[in-house]
Amino acid sequence: MKKLFIALFTIALLPLMANAAKYQEGKHYQVIPGSASNQSEVREYFSYYCPACRSFEGYIGDIEKSLPADTKLKKTHVDFMGAASPDVQFILSKGLVIAEKTGIAKRFNAEAFNYIQTKREIITNNDDVRKIYIAAGGDGATFDKGMKSFSLISQAKRNKKTQDRLSKGRYVKSVPTFVVNGKYVINSTELDRKNFVEDYKNIIAYLLTLK
Repeated sequence: MKKLFIALFTIALLPLMANAAKYQEGKHYQVIPGSASNQSEVREYFSYYCPACRSFEGYIGDIEKSLPADTKLKKTHVDFMGAASPDVQFILSKGLVIAEKTGIAKRFNAEAFNYIQTKREIITNNDDVRKIYIAAGGDGATFDKGMKSFSLISQAKRNKKTQDRLSKGRYVKSVPTFVVNGKYVINSTELDRKNFVEDYKNIIAYLLTLK
């Protein structure tokens, strides 16, 4: 019985052992100094001004389904793209936080990408992002309230503070960039281009096992 248990345990570990041999620190991922996040998460740093980010939206659902039940996929909208001022980009960041809180984040993402990249509309103030929120099925009054909410705006500011720290440390240099548990930054350029999504899911699964 003991031998059977050991055999089954070894078989269960084989995929993790294979991934450990395949993915190398400094090549496939970087390690951010400090402690990992308290809660298990995979965070995408992205921008509505980024065509590659829009293309990657098609893979997000598949990646999200592959995550363990206790792991959330989260998003942070960055403000360092050259297409708009940091202030304008931060308005979009706040809009996303409000959309997440009110359960329409996926529709908001689609509408924001469409507004900026397909319609080529220019965002200059809160009213423009409010239009996106309403187009995504949200209520204008709810958006206005969210823009005045201390807790929601504080969350957006915390996301920005983390983004600034990672950008300064050259961990988030471009988008989309994925960070696992606030500590492991995936270098997507080193992943298998012929099996890209599966390789992405595999490296995320591996990094989630690290402390």
